[in-house]
Amino acid sequence: MISVKEIHSKKDLKAFIKFPFKLNKDSRSWVPPIISEELKTLDKSVNPVFKNAEARYFLAYIDDEIVGRIASIINWLEVKGKNEKKMRFGWFDVIDDVNVTAALLAKVHEIGKQNKLEYVEGPVGFSNLDKVGVLTEGFDEIGSMITWHNLPYYASHFEQLGYEVGKRYSENVMEFKNILPEFFSRVQTLIKKRYELRALNFTSNKEILPYTDAMFDVFTKSYAKLSSFVDINDEQRAYFRKKFIGFLNPEYVKFVFDKDDNLVGFGIVTPSYAKALQKMNGKLFPFGFRHLLHAKKYAKAVTFYLIGVLPEYQNKGVTAIIFHEFHKTFTEKNIELCYRSPELDDNEAIHKLWKNFKPVTYKRRCTFKKIIA
Repeated sequence: MISVKEIHSKKDLKAFIKFPFKLNKDSRSWVPPIISEELKTLDKSVNPVFKNAEARYFLAYIDDEIVGRIASIINWLEVKGKNEKKMRFGWFDVIDDVNVTAALLAKVHEIGKQNKLEYVEGPVGFSNLDKVGVLTEGFDEIGSMITWHNLPYYASHFEQLGYEVGKRYSENVMEFKNILPEFFSRVQTLIKKRYELRALNFTSNKEILPYTDAMFDVFTKSYAKLSSFVDINDEQRAYFRKKFIGFLNPEYVKFVFDKDDNLVGFGIVTPSYAKALQKMNGKLFPFGFRHLLHAKKYAKAVTFYLIGVLPEYQNKGVTAIIFHEFHKTFTEKNIELCYRSPELDDNEAIHKLWKNFKPVTYKRRCTFKKIIA
């Protein structure tokens, strides 16, 4: 018999976080999260997202054995600010039993109905800076630090339960040798001169900190039109700054300024931490951090995490400046592969950005949604 229990204690939250470790123990593709970071993300006393959002966590059991988990999420900035009556769910993992999936989702629908919301969609996090989607293609490809990886039957469960696809995403990889500078090097010189722009590179994470608020402003303005976008509050900005700054290789952060020193565009790339995280198996200590530091400095693969350009500078070639700076750095670092984070299939602008670099789609994912009865 399946039972679903809401969890409240730190002990149960750890069990919630560790369940996928057992579920995916035989997978060569799954990339474990850092347990201590997951605890902070889901801790309502630590993560400032809970100023504008709420979440409840559930574990499913059969004969006292954990067989599934789910987080029900309401982002009130989305519900009240955008009038989007959406009940979110995320951190979803389950054994191959559609009845367990049904029992977990029933809790999400129940909470959505109590709050007079109209539909359920997931898996998603709290905002656009969280992980998103169920993997539907590319199960044998290694995961990443910024995506969820799941077993192949997940999508089938949603389909059996009458869910329809919400948003589709693709993940692409490019061989660095195919990113030819002829497509941006000459252009970027002209763009700099025409619009009086300059690029700024960094050698330490400390140098980046004074510009992070401006970066979040550009991020918000450049992504606001996307169908999935939800703004983040000031406390979240500070939280993400503290959470992620240490994972950045400062050489992989590129900013573009106008003549008045206003930030108009940026690019953030992370070293690929996937193999390091697999070696760590969720633990920073005693030796996990060494794997991270080694990957930060020596990884031959990188992931394009975020690129943002102010709307008034879009279609003016600012990305050519960013690509030119990255190309120089990647050449020096002998980078071989460039991965891209999940991108909405209907985001035509981002797909045009990469068209000359021979991208190969190696993964697809989507969210699933259903009307709340």
